[in-house]
Parts: sequence; structure tokens; C-alpha cells
Amino acid sequence: MQDEYRTVARAGVHETEINRSRFLCALAPAATEREAQEFIAGVRKEHADATHNCWAYVIGADASAQKASDDGEPGGTAGVPMLQMLLRRDMRYVVAVVTRYYGGVKLGAGGLIRAYGGSVGEALDAVGTRTRRRYRLATVTVDHQRAGKVQNDLRATGREVRDVRYAEAVAIDIALPDADVDAFRGWLADATAGSAGLELGGEAYGDA
Repeated sequence: MQDEYRTVARAGVHETEINRSRFLCALAPAATEREAQEFIAGVRKEHADATHNCWAYVIGADASAQKASDDGEPGGTAGVPMLQMLLRRDMRYVVAVVTRYYGGVKLGAGGLIRAYGGSVGEALDAVGTRTRRRYRLATVTVDHQRAGKVQNDLRATGREVRDVRYAEAVAIDIALPDADVDAFRGWLADATAGSAGLELGGEAYGDA
């Protein structure tokens, strides 16, 4: 698995005008190919009167799913440059749709490649990106007396507390960078006089 990846900070639209053609790039995070395809369908419906709705998406932290469409533009002049821009920026779990309203001036193949790729690049700058890092999920088990202090100490040291469950003991779900697990185990033993338990779980991605 990748240790980290970048994605868009939020969904957003950025508009550019090139030789009287309007290019609207809509970006959105997408967790699955289905989400990406649903976003594309929504934009196509919203801009059904547009000349073209070209798209590209990259799904998977390792970019395992990559697809693009020229939607009627000359082959390789729209979807592929859009996809290349996403990959060049190390973007993952993201979908881009560039809607073109033709303005009467032909751009030629080189002009189209620059326009579609450039629209995605400008939109990424406008919407913003964020880095997601791989974390190890873990559960700290501690007695009720120490639970409040442990939670406060976790937050004070910048640890992400994901959930807290109260039963005979208190279970605190956290996320740790893999490299920090051993050091955290030592910190927890010191902080609780060795009374707390630490159980490691699976992996997930969170904001870096």
C-alpha cells in the first residue's frame, strides 16, 4: 500500500475561456469507480447542452483504476491530457469532468490538449488538494480512572481519537502512523504505569 496520496480538498468547479470556448472543469473526490461515474453522469445531465463533456478519473491509492473519455473530441486530445494532469499532480480518488461550450474558433489538436490538461491543472489549484496518509488503526484499553487523562494526553500529543467505548474498561480507538507504533507502545506504558492494553487493527487513510 502507498504510505500517502493526494486528493482534492472538496468538490468544486473552475471556469476558463480559451479562444471564445468556455471550459468548465468540475472536480470531486470519489472513493470508487461507481462514485466517479455517478459524478460524471450528474455533470453530463447538468450540461446536456454543452458541445463536449470530457472526463478522467483515478481511483486507488496506487492508481489501480484509470479511465478517460474524449466525448467526441479528436482521439487523445481531451480525456488523456486530463488524466495525465491528474497523475502528474499525484492525485488519487478523484474525478474530473471538463465541459466545453464551443465558441466558434477551432483550437487544433495541440490547443485542445493544452486546454483540457490546463483546465484540470487550474481547477486543482483553485479547489485545493490535501494529503491523506496511511495509518494503523489501534485500540487502547484502559481502566475508568485513567481513561480521561489518557484521552487528554492523546489529543494533546496530536493523536487522532476516533471513538471511545465504555464497558468494564474503556476502549479508545486511535490511528497511528506505522512508524510510530513502537514509540507509542512505550509512551502508553509510561503514561499508564503499564496498565493499559494496545491492540493493533487494520489500516486506513486519514488526513496527514
